[in-house]
Amino acid sequence: MNDVAALSASLRAATEQLTAPGAPFELAQKNVNGVAMRCYANAPANLREALDAGRAHGDKVAVTYQDERYTFTEFFAAADRFSNYLMHEAGIRKGDRVAIAMRNYPEWMFAFVGTLAVGAVVVPVNSWGRAEELAYALTDAGARVVVCDPERHTLLREHLATLDCTAIVVRSAGANIAPAIAWETTQAADAQRPDVSLDAQDLGMIMYTSGTTGKPKGAASTHAAICQALMNFELMSYVSAMTNPEVIGKMMGSGFEPCTLLAVPLFHVSGCYAIFLLNLRGGRKTSILYKWDPEDALRVIERERITVFTGVPAMTIAMLESPAFDSTDTRSLFSLGAGGAACPPHLKDLIYSKVPDAYPGTGYGMTETNATGSSCTGEAYRLRPTAAGTLSPIVDMQSVDPEGAVLPVGQPGELMLRSPTNAREYWNLPNATAETFVEGWVRTGDIGFVDDDGFVHVVDRIKDMVIRNGENIYPVEVEGILTAHPKVREASVYGLPHPDLGEEVAATVHGSAGLQAEELVAYLKEHMAGYKVPTQWQIGQEPLVRNATGKLLKPEIRKAHLAHWQHR
Repeated sequence: MNDVAALSASLRAATEQLTAPGAPFELAQKNVNGVAMRCYANAPANLREALDAGRAHGDKVAVTYQDERYTFTEFFAAADRFSNYLMHEAGIRKGDRVAIAMRNYPEWMFAFVGTLAVGAVVVPVNSWGRAEELAYALTDAGARVVVCDPERHTLLREHLATLDCTAIVVRSAGANIAPAIAWETTQAADAQRPDVSLDAQDLGMIMYTSGTTGKPKGAASTHAAICQALMNFELMSYVSAMTNPEVIGKMMGSGFEPCTLLAVPLFHVSGCYAIFLLNLRGGRKTSILYKWDPEDALRVIERERITVFTGVPAMTIAMLESPAFDSTDTRSLFSLGAGGAACPPHLKDLIYSKVPDAYPGTGYGMTETNATGSSCTGEAYRLRPTAAGTLSPIVDMQSVDPEGAVLPVGQPGELMLRSPTNAREYWNLPNATAETFVEGWVRTGDIGFVDDDGFVHVVDRIKDMVIRNGENIYPVEVEGILTAHPKVREASVYGLPHPDLGEEVAATVHGSAGLQAEELVAYLKEHMAGYKVPTQWQIGQEPLVRNATGKLLKPEIRKAHLAHWQHR
């Protein structure tokens, strides 16, 4: 038995132990939107119950932000006061939508928990959006209240009257925000959380897709779906710990208490679920970074003794390659996560060279699946660093051809994912809902497959695939090899029109001064077939444009290339 097969067998054995009858993650068949699915029998009934687990941690520090520190007791007291305000002052009732539009602040978290507690639906809004984009999300969701910071309030101010939406502004520092309300007004002393009946099938959240093309869609999820997702994260972390005993032993014996640096947006599933909500349930500290900067991140890691860092691959690479890394005390740092985009092949070697006892990981999930899909940590990541991991026991995955026929194991096609964690619908979009959510399955729009060892491989987005003279070319593959070149920091690969071939492969590269296309072409030809090598290049020293969740905005990058390009 080879190493990968042995690991797969260990993962299955650990999963079976933890999900057996009577075990903490016992499985049961349940009806989810008319489809029988495997679910965690002991999952909390609703998100209020799920998050109340954090109350048991009392005087431990829950959140830090710059020089601010909040214990779990203080955290929940602030959330409870906000709940009371929503119901008794703002007139919010079960099912009403409450939006949160701000950068990562502690108040983002207080508002999230307080909103859910009274049965209102949380609507996290992309804080990187322009005024029209912010207003669109509030209008589409029908938000009655928006909790925002001064920057977002300035953008929204002229829209609020027509939206019939009350703004609550955090950190307004005495500025004239009328008729908006200062956050402090919601924090009446000794206000108690109202008692509201919640049902597992009530909507808990409408989270908007990142919107790299077209208008974002609101993935509307029930309390039950999100609770299943949180349980699934926890199950997979236990499975990984059981199959990585040596590095887990070193982490536990280090003397550093598990805690996480929050450097990704809370309005995205990675920041909201994998960091904030799981830490709140588990009694772990979350330290908020003001904005992404690798040197600032290292300073917070040293000061707060951070053990877990999670970011998109470009952030992880920037931090590890920072000149400040070697002079920073990073002894506490063990776990390095890289999600939200494909991991370049050289990332594994970079991680282990900088953090020899690292416990790295990546995974695959979507807004529409509440971040659930596959995970790849520790030994799994070491053995299969380009895979997206293995499936959890409540997830089914298949690849299909363009006609919808299921393909054999190992053959790439559009990935479809079935799980009780899937969103119920796209808010206000019945046609898009019908196209994407099919009999319990989500059409992911990603090309991929599951191999014989149970590892998921995400090849690329369907819309990003380049078809050159009838040959399918997956840009992610080319990007992965390009970014392993020592002079390349970032790369985006895409198709441009060609009169004879249909499309030709093009690339925009952020690289070192003096980098030439000829050098990259020669390098690529050493590692892949010639027809996959880009023939059109844009090379510069400026970072490539990304959205708030760290994904490359390929349509904009391609458009910029087309603006001054003509096929010869």
